[in-house]
Amino acid sequence: MAAPDFDYENFAQNLAAQAQELVPADFDDSQKQYVVNTLGNFALLSGKALAEDPNLNFNTDQAVTITQIIAEWSFHKSVDLVRSGIPQQYWDPVMQKIAYTIFEIAKQTFSQGLPNDKILELIEHHVKKSYIEAITELKNKGVIDEGLMEVAASQSNMDKMAQEMQNQAIEAEQNGEEVPQISSDGQIQPPVTQDGAASVPKVDSKVLKLATVAMLFNKMKHERVQTILNKFEEDDASSVVNYMRVPNLAEKVGAENAMLALQDLTNSLPKMTNLTPQRVIAQIKHFASKYSRKQLDTILIRERIGVKRLVFNALEDEFYDAMPPKVASVVATHLSNIV
Repeated sequence: MAAPDFDYENFAQNLAAQAQELVPADFDDSQKQYVVNTLGNFALLSGKALAEDPNLNFNTDQAVTITQIIAEWSFHKSVDLVRSGIPQQYWDPVMQKIAYTIFEIAKQTFSQGLPNDKILELIEHHVKKSYIEAITELKNKGVIDEGLMEVAASQSNMDKMAQEMQNQAIEAEQNGEEVPQISSDGQIQPPVTQDGAASVPKVDSKVLKLATVAMLFNKMKHERVQTILNKFEEDDASSVVNYMRVPNLAEKVGAENAMLALQDLTNSLPKMTNLTPQRVIAQIKHFASKYSRKQLDTILIRERIGVKRLVFNALEDEFYDAMPPKVASVVATHLSNIV
């Protein structure tokens, strides 16, 4: 077995569970299930091959990383397909082509020992290329027309997710919606409008902000947490400590709610006149200098592609332009306190 310690079944299930929280809210149940099932199936198949194929020679960390990359791109491109308007019976062949491409490029690049940032860059390039090739093939077969092909080609869920978070924050602020509450069992409850529909949580909810802070504190060293809590108001500090004890807090807050709260918290901080890409690069390099390359790879295993790109680009003295400096600074600070 190539990676006998890799529990790929449990890992694939965890990735699929995380995807449930991230599937676009406007998708119907069938579309949501397709996205989650596609991610889970490709993660399971790739994980099984990496763990059991005697012809492969990857360690557990590499197997986990490759599987996660396949899962993340499976999520984004399956969402793109749902939004493309292409009939569903043609989705699977497109996704199979993309998953196969990722698997082959990952095998080659990891075997060659390329830097992680270059690996992610190559995979992203080939994913986009294989996606365009697949929908172009559908057009050439007469399955879709030129217009539908252009619509499909223009889809990018990675960009859309970031834009939607900003739009929700603006909409919530403009509508002055009620804030979410946390029930006695620790479940965050969205406010309800007069017609009974759940409304978008307002970003400036103090409850949501404190719960999000608690999520971050759960990943930090105890000494560091206590130092920060000493600067809080007594009631707020007590609330944060209570939220830190809530089981599965991250799932109950929700990814989008947490991102919106983080964004609003960041915006409320004093402006840093020296917040530049060069400062972020220096901060990340200082963090990375404490670890060997193998240790750094292990720390970043479960981080998302954008975070990995930010870190490995910084190690090459380059800034990951797809991430705003303010957000990159928050990520760099988070990494510095994660272990």
